[in-house]
Amino acid sequence: LPAYKPAPAPGFSNANYAPGNQVPCDYPQQAPGTYQGVAGAGSYGFQATSPVPPGFAVPHGFAVPPIQNQPVTQEGTIWMPVPPPFPNCPPGLEYLTQIDQILIHQQIELLEILTGFETKNKYEIKNTLGQRVYFAAEDTDCCTRNCCGPSRPFTIHITDNLGHEVITLERPLRCSSCCFPCCLQELEVQAPPGTPVGYVVQNWHACLPKFTIQDEKRMDILKISGPCVVCSCCEDVNFEVKSVDETCAVGRISKQWTGFLKEAVTDADNFGITFPMDLDVKMKAVMIGACFLIDFMFFEHAGDKKQRAGVWQ
Repeated sequence: LPAYKPAPAPGFSNANYAPGNQVPCDYPQQAPGTYQGVAGAGSYGFQATSPVPPGFAVPHGFAVPPIQNQPVTQEGTIWMPVPPPFPNCPPGLEYLTQIDQILIHQQIELLEILTGFETKNKYEIKNTLGQRVYFAAEDTDCCTRNCCGPSRPFTIHITDNLGHEVITLERPLRCSSCCFPCCLQELEVQAPPGTPVGYVVQNWHACLPKFTIQDEKRMDILKISGPCVVCSCCEDVNFEVKSVDETCAVGRISKQWTGFLKEAVTDADNFGITFPMDLDVKMKAVMIGACFLIDFMFFEHAGDKKQRAGVWQ
């Protein structure tokens, strides 16, 4: 006997449909490459379909098509959609191929505010839409944090929305005095963990914060130069990212002014990073590492809550 084939439900014009793979003809569709409800999101390559309209009942046996690359919400936090694979890109860095600006927010630790007891730093790394791209957490022991202060060595683990560690930052213990120009600050960036992709190296200068961004082969790629006085008072503090010969501006790392109360009570800082969209994702990751090193060197309050105002103080 021929297989039973039920009649099409109202709103379906195809008599040869198969249950579960058809969409009502009046079901709203979203154009590829746009994200519903977010202005300017088309440049990020998001793709989504509209939700089921109010009062619309999906006929039995028919499934609403899945929403692709939709921002993921976990415990009230909206994560950036997982981008498609990108050729020759370390796993987890595909997010960086779609953005040219990053916002880094250090989380406020209540215990640290009330007791002055230095706790592990934690950071949210977001895109310009406010969606979390990564989460960063410091990995140090209690003795190191409270004895070495801002000069402490650290490991920072950066994870994506699936909890996978995609970037590891390693800072060894180094001197922060002009008397030791051969033992300046340095940070190694690994992506994935265990595979170095670049380094941030401090350059000796009498009064200016200067750094060099290097690739995995220790070749100089970019330069970073900050102001003579890095005290943030009522304005942002900008560290300019330039070409190796320092003739061309490439990007910027900015410590953002957060207000008198927050600046006085806590060392939780906000940073913004800008870079060209087509910059190598490995160098984007190293710029994120440079931002963390700059935070610890100049904006992480010591036990007396005094912020460093210069390179060697």
